[in-house]
Amino acid sequence: MTSHQTAPQTMKPATAAKKLGVYLEATPAEFRDGVVSRAELNALQADPPAWLQELRRNGPHPRPVVAAKLGVSIAGLARAGVTEPLTTEQIEALKDESPEWLQRERATQAEVRKEGARIKKRNAERAAERP
Repeated sequence: MTSHQTAPQTMKPATAAKKLGVYLEATPAEFRDGVVSRAELNALQADPPAWLQELRRNGPHPRPVVAAKLGVSIAGLARAGVTEPLTTEQIEALKDESPEWLQRERATQAEVRKEGARIKKRNAERAAERP
């Protein structure tokens, strides 16, 4: 069997930004305006340039990153009316303020995790019981 050369895989900048965990609108214009190959994405992940390091450190961060840093779900952010990207400084301020909605959403997220662990344990026990 012979191997044949195929065109390199490329992705839209939005997809690459999502994979890198950064807010697309905050990336440099040359990143937003082009396409990103799989090799370029791997290079960005392995050796991030200064702009990528800065975005990851200070933001603005996309909703999934904001939610993870606050310990809540994306839906919890939406319920609280947080729809815009936040900087690391804004996230830290929210943590310090610890508003009622953040406490409630963190508690909800903890319950979800606990229930997930319970179901996983139950399924593992059932699987072990099967012959």
